[in-house]
Amino acid sequence: MIQFLLYTVFSLSALVLTLIILLQEGKGGGLTDAFGSGGTETFGVRAGGINRFTFGVFAAFVLSAMAAHWTAKDADSGSLMQNQPGGIGAPINPGSGAGEGGGGN
Repeated sequence: MIQFLLYTVFSLSALVLTLIILLQEGKGGGLTDAFGSGGTETFGVRAGGINRFTFGVFAAFVLSAMAAHWTAKDADSGSLMQNQPGGIGAPINPGSGAGEGGGGN
């Protein structure tokens, strides 16, 4: 039940975060204003409610992702690639690939 709740919060926060970022207006000329006066307005005293809301949704996104990982049954099993046959560190057998012409019937 907790996994369902965490994945729901994660999915909804990802969707809302995407929409919020796409709907926000541009604040200036990009990198030229990022280190000048435009950057202080974004993170300074005059930061509006939309910035706080965006940060709150971002925090919910990150925390729900971490909590979903921590509560998973096999969270400590390591990398997915290490558990697969032919994954990282597996020996390479030439001619055993499906599309190659050396290993057939």
